[in-house]
Amino acid sequence: MLCTGRLGGFGARAAALWPGRAGRGSLGAGIRARRVSTSWSPVGAAFNVKPQGSRWDLFGERRGLFGVPELSVPEGFHIAQEKALRKTELLVERACSTPPGPQTVLIFDELSDSLCRVADLADFVKIAHPEPAFREAAEEACRSIGTMVEKLNTNVELYQSLQKLLTDKKLVDSLDPETRRVAELFMFDFEISGIHLDKEKRKTAVDLNVKILDLSSTFLMGTNFPNKIEKHLLPEHIRHNFISAGDHIIIDGLHAEAPDDLVREAAYKIFLYPNAVQLKCLEELLSSRDLLAKLVGYSTFSHRALQGTIAKNPETVMQFLEKLSDKLSERTLKDFEMIRGMKMKLNPQNSEVMPWDPPYYSGVIRAERYNIEPSLYCPFFSLGACMEGLNILLNRLLGISLYAEQPAKGEVWSEDVRKLAVVHESEGLLGYIYCDFFQRADKPHQDCHFTIRGGRLKEDGDYQLPVVVLMLNLPRSSKSSPTLLTPGMMENLFHEMGHAMHSMLGRTRYQHVTGTRCPTDFAEVPSILMEYFANDYRVVNQFARHYQTGQPLPKNMVSRLCESKKVCAAADMQLQVFYSTLDQIYHGKHPLRNSTTDILKETQEKFYGLPYVPNTAWQLRFSHLVGYGAKYYSYLMSRAVACMVWKECFLQDPFNRAAGERYRREMLAHGGGREPMLMVEGMLQKCPSVDDFVSALISDLDLDFETFLMDSE
Repeated sequence: MLCTGRLGGFGARAAALWPGRAGRGSLGAGIRARRVSTSWSPVGAAFNVKPQGSRWDLFGERRGLFGVPELSVPEGFHIAQEKALRKTELLVERACSTPPGPQTVLIFDELSDSLCRVADLADFVKIAHPEPAFREAAEEACRSIGTMVEKLNTNVELYQSLQKLLTDKKLVDSLDPETRRVAELFMFDFEISGIHLDKEKRKTAVDLNVKILDLSSTFLMGTNFPNKIEKHLLPEHIRHNFISAGDHIIIDGLHAEAPDDLVREAAYKIFLYPNAVQLKCLEELLSSRDLLAKLVGYSTFSHRALQGTIAKNPETVMQFLEKLSDKLSERTLKDFEMIRGMKMKLNPQNSEVMPWDPPYYSGVIRAERYNIEPSLYCPFFSLGACMEGLNILLNRLLGISLYAEQPAKGEVWSEDVRKLAVVHESEGLLGYIYCDFFQRADKPHQDCHFTIRGGRLKEDGDYQLPVVVLMLNLPRSSKSSPTLLTPGMMENLFHEMGHAMHSMLGRTRYQHVTGTRCPTDFAEVPSILMEYFANDYRVVNQFARHYQTGQPLPKNMVSRLCESKKVCAAADMQLQVFYSTLDQIYHGKHPLRNSTTDILKETQEKFYGLPYVPNTAWQLRFSHLVGYGAKYYSYLMSRAVACMVWKECFLQDPFNRAAGERYRREMLAHGGGREPMLMVEGMLQKCPSVDDFVSALISDLDLDFETFLMDSE
């Protein structure tokens, strides 16, 4: 998952909240190689030993978070933001006084960079730093930069300096494709803010943007808010499964894995019980988005949101979802039959499959058929072994090595954060990854990638190295064993490292489109592709060793794991189709033809198949409506592309260096500086159709390539 922020026209084109023609490709060859440091150490060993925190306090001056001198204390955020704001004012003056040309785009990008270098870092610190003072200072910095962004997005003179460039055909034709693309992206973001409208409409657009931000924040908080019920209304024998508070029981989630059917049913009906305030908030959010889209010239919010994506428009998205649903329907029915059979076996009194059943019963079927108890696998997946496995894969595919580097005093926010240098065999140092992998109090429970600093070519010819954070929630090591990962944790680690490699290798000239700053339905391709490597025995066999005996993970255990993932996979995918379709309808034509709950009921019955449960409103818990509004389909489309890339380029040999170099050249190198479909075409040597995407997803349900290859050896 990507968690980079977005700041209107001047923030990073975030791939998480989320926005490329022919880019310049990798800049590596044209930049002087960074020298190798003698302080680097092997990556595997670094993750299987405890960090030597005490050393940091004894030697060396205090550097500040991520090496930013001001950030050795919380007050430093104010200094950093003031410096950024002063620089912004100077750059605005330069942009407005510079004759239109390529220099205009460079100034705009530098403007974007000066704001992002504070805002992206603050976005991470405000949720991840263990000290409240740092979190609060970072929150204030975000607000301050946000205010400046609002000013810039309504600065008519600044807008006109870019407009002069883009309306001069001769000048536009003289721009290289990447520069032209970046200029168009800045203009697109300006117009989203309504700057091209008359004064009155522009004010309406600004007010709507502010309202949407507030509603989004309120709705997001409401998606996690627990519900409560009077204790006497719940059967006594299930009350102990929930939190008790006086005369009430608190329900804070769906309890999807609970073995007792009644516990899951109660959790589902109570947690999803409609909340009138949250319902009004959602309706206002959807209607405000629609008003803003129409005001700036789009027929629906979905049309606006899908500009520049692989899909390009909501019509293509709906065609993709409907065709996929048709192809899935028979398989989904078989999955529901299988779940019904297991439910009848365990609970003969009530065998009807309800929406709270699939996660639990599919898990039971997997365990019964394949014996994939995580504790059998964990000893083979020590964190150090997994990191060494990533190192081997990246080295053989891309010529990249990961080295542990000792952070300076004050550079990291927790002593168990590891710093990795990403080094190319001929290009030298490419950037840094800070690995915040371990559980701690108040740390968000999510696995994600944050851009802290984007890469860009500086005026002096040096390349500004990208800096990212990978955040996981792994258990700490114990006295008797290193940190051991379940297969799911190992796959998540590979997934997040896919995002990190995109950030390291998306070496664009412009920070605005660096790395993962690309359209949402392309942004997850590199990370999902890494999951295929994580599930291939030839890759796993390079590193999966029992931490005590050194014994390799047996082939048949990998085979069982891969096969188990096919259990009820069609029903899981059908659920994603339902969520994606619901998202498209909510962001389609307004006014909506029915209430959001009636639309949920119709869509669930048509695109999922399990009955709607009266007096529930799942949409009020659909947190992705904020960050992925009109773009929830992206995960399915990214998976389709990743699947095609895997089968076409890496299935025969997952360590194929020529395929790895092509992957870097065609897909990773451009960041968001090239149209995504052109990158996909370049990699696959053909332009895939909607039918190709659907076929790829369906074939993934049917065939286990790893097992096929193992059996044929």
